[in-house]
Amino acid sequence: MRIYEFDGFPNPARVRMALAEKGLTDKAEFISVNVPEGEHRTAEFLAKNPSGAVPVLELEDGLTISECTAITEYIDHIDGDPKLTGATPRTRGQIHMIQRRAEAKLLDAVADYFHHATPGLGPNIETHQNAEWGERHKMQAYEGMRYFDGVLANQDYVAGEDYSMADITTLAGLAFADFTGIAIPPECTNLTKWRARASARYS
Repeated sequence: MRIYEFDGFPNPARVRMALAEKGLTDKAEFISVNVPEGEHRTAEFLAKNPSGAVPVLELEDGLTISECTAITEYIDHIDGDPKLTGATPRTRGQIHMIQRRAEAKLLDAVADYFHHATPGLGPNIETHQNAEWGERHKMQAYEGMRYFDGVLANQDYVAGEDYSMADITTLAGLAFADFTGIAIPPECTNLTKWRARASARYS
């Protein structure tokens, strides 16, 4: 399988972490798409993903799968022993719920701040910015951090007692927040401790 990505971006990092958790990194061929230079807007790439976003998974039969959640679902079920997306209806529902919250409350909020209230990827890419919108989502990212701090007060991982793709998304959101200068509030000690523990994993 091929993974179209750009090194250092948070969403491709999520897929790389999922592959590492499953021990499948050596099964993937990584192809760089130079997003800052606009390569994601070429007709060739848009044929693979009309939204023009990385990462994209391309299978041997030519099928392309975009969106990190969908790619992680595929990766997690390759060996028939899903661990990142849940093995029972209960855990699958809980993981997918928290996964979406990790995107909306943290990763996507940081992204909106980065793309709207900072220079982002530069004027050739950031052609429609709204600074007020970006600053509003910076505050939302802080709210998301406080939310997950509360979640982690009584459980080991963000979606329960087992590490999952929701943890991967939360880690990616915090890494992106670091890059943009959004620090974890000092009172969020549960989140800080979880991050240290989760970051120590091989993936």
